Amino acid sequence: MIAFSPVSCHDAAAPPSASLARTEFLDLDAPEVAAFVARHAGPPGATPREQAVALFYAVRDRLHYEIYNADFAAEDMRASAILRKGAGLCIHKSVVYAAALRSLGIPARLWFTDVQNHLCSDQLAALMGGRVFHYHCLVSLNLGGRWLRATPVFNKRLCQMFRMRPLDFDGESDCVHHPFDEAGRQHMEILQDHGEYDDLPHAMILSGLRQKHAALFATPTRFQSGSLRRDALQSANPACS
Repeated sequence: MIAFSPVSCHDAAAPPSASLARTEFLDLDAPEVAAFVARHAGPPGATPREQAVALFYAVRDRLHYEIYNADFAAEDMRASAILRKGAGLCIHKSVVYAAALRSLGIPARLWFTDVQNHLCSDQLAALMGGRVFHYHCLVSLNLGGRWLRATPVFNKRLCQMFRMRPLDFDGESDCVHHPFDEAGRQHMEILQDHGEYDDLPHAMILSGLRQKHAALFATPTRFQSGSLRRDALQSANPACS
């Protein structure tokens, strides 16, 4: 049984076994996860760092990022289900990345924060109640005995549309958030750290999102319909909205 409480492991000499385990949501032995890893983890003989970097870019750019229509029903939050859908927001994409890493023996956890200036349109900000997104998710992973943090979330093309610099990961340094936009202005920042978890704390996340972003929900588990890409295009071309 996975304990749904934040855990700190960054000073540990060796990663605890829980950061490698199959869990309810990180179903690393599912055929969908195995196929994704086989296709995107790099050539035979790739090092763990090379595999982690290759999978970062596969999750970032091959799984579509979309906050609208996001579904938080438990059965849709498993890595295998997210891969079948091919889309999700930060939580969904981080679940896939963590499961893929663990399937290769790379320890990984989910890290939750509240962030200012999350990738957001004016339309979405109105639904969110501002530009702070609660329970933004990224991944902690252990490479060569060092814990790093990576955010394989916002697709390169979507970043371009919102004039943000896409995040890159080299397997050597943290890749956490977008501190500046393309114009060099301060952009995303972390406001609160909710801790790291060995599995998705589903009840906590769903309850927290309902409390903080109630207007985003169309049903008890699904966000409102829409499209970030359409929002970006309408902002760039107001006459087309």
